Amino acid sequence: MALKKIVVTGIGAFSPLAGNAPDTWSALLAGKTGARTMEMEWVAKYDLPVTFAAQIAVAPGDVLERVETKRLDPSSQYALIAGREAFADAGSPEVDPGRLAVDWATGIGGIWTLVDAWEDLREKGPRRVMPMTVPMLMPNGPGAAIGMDLHARAGIRTVVSACASSTESIANAYNHIQAGYADVVIAGGSEAAVHPLPIASFAAMQALSKRNDDPAAASRPYDVDRDGFVLGEGAAALVLETEEHALARGAKIYAEVIGGAVTSDAYHITAPDPEGSGAARAMHEALAVTGATLDEVVHINAHATSTPVGDVAEYSALRRVFGAKLDEIPVSATKASTGHLLGGAGAIEALFTVMALHTQTAPPTINLDNPDPAIELDVVTKPRELKPGVAISNSFGFGGHNAVAAFRNY
Repeated sequence: MALKKIVVTGIGAFSPLAGNAPDTWSALLAGKTGARTMEMEWVAKYDLPVTFAAQIAVAPGDVLERVETKRLDPSSQYALIAGREAFADAGSPEVDPGRLAVDWATGIGGIWTLVDAWEDLREKGPRRVMPMTVPMLMPNGPGAAIGMDLHARAGIRTVVSACASSTESIANAYNHIQAGYADVVIAGGSEAAVHPLPIASFAAMQALSKRNDDPAAASRPYDVDRDGFVLGEGAAALVLETEEHALARGAKIYAEVIGGAVTSDAYHITAPDPEGSGAARAMHEALAVTGATLDEVVHINAHATSTPVGDVAEYSALRRVFGAKLDEIPVSATKASTGHLLGGAGAIEALFTVMALHTQTAPPTINLDNPDPAIELDVVTKPRELKPGVAISNSFGFGGHNAVAAFRNY
């Protein structure tokens, strides 16, 4: 069966850089960062060893109705905002609800709701636990919120694959359209884990940067002085549909989705395979879906979390895939600006990859002052013009999850 051409027609973002996709992209190109010192009283209350994060730039209450903020966990609030924006940006396509689907993702889910409910139970008893606790904390809550809002009845699916989650959701959306399950899919991911428990836990693992005195410079992929990632939060969404469906309704098209792939390392619950074989296989498979070649790749949005081990492991995988050609491919590591959105990271980085192709501009990697000599990459440090071609977005997560999405200029 011939493959359908699938395209991106809408984008949405609610991020540490801005409250919508265009402003997020502009802030990224301007070299801004969302990392800043946290002002919440619980930072001092729990004596957290890390006192900064990349928090959302706009309060959800400034965008949503009050009843929505009360009945949705922050992870669902962010998802609903990004999903609505992407669907509106796509022209709010008139599609049979039975042909409209949602492929969403999260890494952790409703942790604010879960922990708050546990504290209410301990301190006030079972009668004070909110009746909406389970719908608010469940990981499929964000996708369900989008699906109910947009009346999507072709399926609402949720991936939970740690930091690879929302790239996997985009791969799933591509496959679901190819299989004929839907004509239009809202794909993406969200996370709202800037909370004392994840911060304390990641810090205990030595995974977070401890640059409390300089949050803006804390996330520094590929730099010799990198010491961990910056926890971020937010959401991003893409609207995918067949080219035929998009052209029939006169939609604008940002880029073509040429494939997505998912593999696993089966190596270690947190450490990446140092050989990078699983990650390399995901890159190869994402390109192979439509027969794209390595020579067509003009840009890479790297996972690049700014951890000492993770950045080297991904580099090994990239070198395994591209060989000497890697020296010619501009690489952007955008977590330096957004922080690490965990389950939402792949979605916002896919959005950046789509925009890089659409505008033919590779976004900058900030804070790269002293490049690690063990990582020989052409890292983009100022916005750079791109020639037309193929771009990939990499995501890797705890559990050995690898996911790659591939796009082409339209």
